[in-house]
Amino acid sequence: MQRVWLANRNRLLQRAAESSLVSESRGEKPLRTTLFVIHATRGLIRDPNARRKTMFIVVLIALVLLFSGSTFLESALNPHEHPIWFILFWLICAWLALTALLLAIFDMLMLRMAARKAERILRSQVAQIETPDSPRSTIDE
Repeated sequence: MQRVWLANRNRLLQRAAESSLVSESRGEKPLRTTLFVIHATRGLIRDPNARRKTMFIVVLIALVLLFSGSTFLESALNPHEHPIWFILFWLICAWLALTALLLAIFDMLMLRMAARKAERILRSQVAQIETPDSPRSTIDE
């Protein structure tokens, strides 16, 4: 049993050593943060559930910051004593609120677009169903 454990341990150590050698090689490109941010943003924009969860979390954080800035952080955020902290804190709160607002507007526009597309599809299906042979067309005559 101990020999199997040692073999697994040695195999893991060897893999770790190989992965560290690979990451230090000159031909490998370093992780590009901007590409990651772009792909994460695309995923967030395309997935409505992720978008809505993000909106919820951003609004929740903004509300917590608003509450804490108005109550127990009020002395630390005094604009006369700490103007830089005051401006920075409220800029962060405004940025979070604006982010949530823009995500909500985008979500609303996406919902409207999906509703219009569904309506067009439904109208085309209803137009195909209503033919001169259908009993519905005799009602109008």
